[in-house]
Parts: sequence; structure tokens; C-alpha cells
Amino acid sequence: MKRKIVIGSRESALAVVQSRMLIDHLRAFHPELEVDLLTMKTTGDRILDRTLDEVGGKGLFVKELDAALRDRRADYTVHSLKDVPMETPEDLPLLCFSVREDPRDALVLPEGAEELAEDAVIGSSSLRRAIQLRALFPDHQFSPVRGNLQTRLRKLDEGQYGALVLAAAGLKRLGLEHRISRYFTADEIIPAAGQGILAVQGRRDSDASLISGFGDESARCAALCERAFVRELNGGCSSPVCAYAEISRGRVFLRGLYYSESTGEVRVGTAEGAAAEAEALGASLARRLRSGEEAAE
Repeated sequence: MKRKIVIGSRESALAVVQSRMLIDHLRAFHPELEVDLLTMKTTGDRILDRTLDEVGGKGLFVKELDAALRDRRADYTVHSLKDVPMETPEDLPLLCFSVREDPRDALVLPEGAEELAEDAVIGSSSLRRAIQLRALFPDHQFSPVRGNLQTRLRKLDEGQYGALVLAAAGLKRLGLEHRISRYFTADEIIPAAGQGILAVQGRRDSDASLISGFGDESARCAALCERAFVRELNGGCSSPVCAYAEISRGRVFLRGLYYSESTGEVRVGTAEGAAAEAEALGASLARRLRSGEEAAE
């Protein structure tokens, strides 16, 4: 009789596709296991008439999944890392980080449109995007948009928005890359911390060796660096504070954005250092931006 492993996931199409990436890995490398999927609707999925800032942030997307781990209904859960709170419970560690998909944000137009209309209202689910988009599109209005990816695209194609800005990673994982009108470079819009990376969460007593091959060292390094930056600034998942780290040849290059809620001031800076010290680098850049020091190395 095969040992059974259960993967917990939100029930959205994107979340299921992402969870099946881990399931496929386990089935390929551990054929002795029986691997099942447990899906559920989270509080964040149910509350769609208010922005995340108003209802408690993106931590609402993990609460039910955390409960499934503690109740041992699930052995591992799979998350988009950008949706995982910066502080994770001690009893539910993040066990590994996947190879990073395209981390960029992307502009999506209504089906059939070839360019952004002059009066288009741009739908954006985050203050992080809105702050940076205003510099690129100063003459456009921005409006919050909630719901899963398919719901947002339906609202766009129905004319409720003139364009959307979405994570390229989700569009690509769902086979919707053809909907992308343009990509924004990290210099134009710094991605959310962890964007494009999947995080696998488990219990302290979970067998991490089963999923070790699913992890990627460069993604882990980037994740630690970016999350250290945001954590240092007390930025939650719905905060506009953001960071993006690029890893190459044992070095990390970090871009970070600091936002003052009291004054509305935005500061952007960069830092570079050894990949082995990625976490410390992220925290250091955050402190320098907060203090107003020159950010570039």
C-alpha cells in the first residue's frame, strides 16, 4: 500500500496548476507515493467586494491552508510566494522555493485591442503597481480589481476596464501569454517580493527531503533577499514596499522601493553583494532607503 501525500491548494485555476507542478514532481521522482490534491476556497477568495487592504491583506489567502497543515489534512501547501505573509508561523516553515517564472508585470488589453486607449481606466490589484504606473501613465486613471485571473480578464473584456496590469508568471502558467500586450521591465515597475516563485510550506516535522528536488537555489536566494527588504520596512503583502533580486555567478543585484505612508514619498535604490549574504543585503538596503541615505553601492 502506497504512502499517501496530500497537497493543499486554493481552488482557483492558477493555484491548481501551480500545485500540480509539485504533484507532477513528486509522482515523477517518488513513484512509491500516492499524491492527492486538496483544494479549498480561502477567506481572501470569498471577500471580493473590498480591497485586500480593507479586509486584512493577502494573509487571508493562506489562513485555511495553514489550518489544513496543522490538522494534518495536508502534508504540504503550495503558494505564490508574493501572497505569503512576511512573517510565517514557526510551526509552518517554508520548505523550498521553485525555479522562478517570469517575474515581470504585464499590460493586458481587452480582447482584440491593439493599443491602450487614451481614456482607458487601468485595473490594478495593488498599490505597489499603481504608484509605479502613475509615472508611466500620468494621464490615466487607476481602479482596483479583485477576483481570480479568469474573473479579472472577463471584467476587462466586458469593458469594465480599459487595461489590466497582471503578473506575467500567472498568465504564462495558465497558457495565456498571448494576452500580454507589453512587459514592464524591473526598472519601470519593481515586482512584488517573490513574484514568479512558488513556495512550498509544511510542518516542522514534514519530510523536506521529498520535495528538495523541487527547490531552486537561485530562487531561494532571491526570496530571502527580497523578503528581508520588505520585512525590515514592516511591509505586509498588501504594502507598496517591494524588491526584486537578480542572482548571477554568486552575486545578487537588488532593486528596492520604499514608500512612506505618512508622506507618500517614494524612494528607489539598488544594492549589490555576495549571494551568500543576500538576506543581510536586503535588510541593509531597506534601512538605507528608510533613512534617506544614498542607496546605490
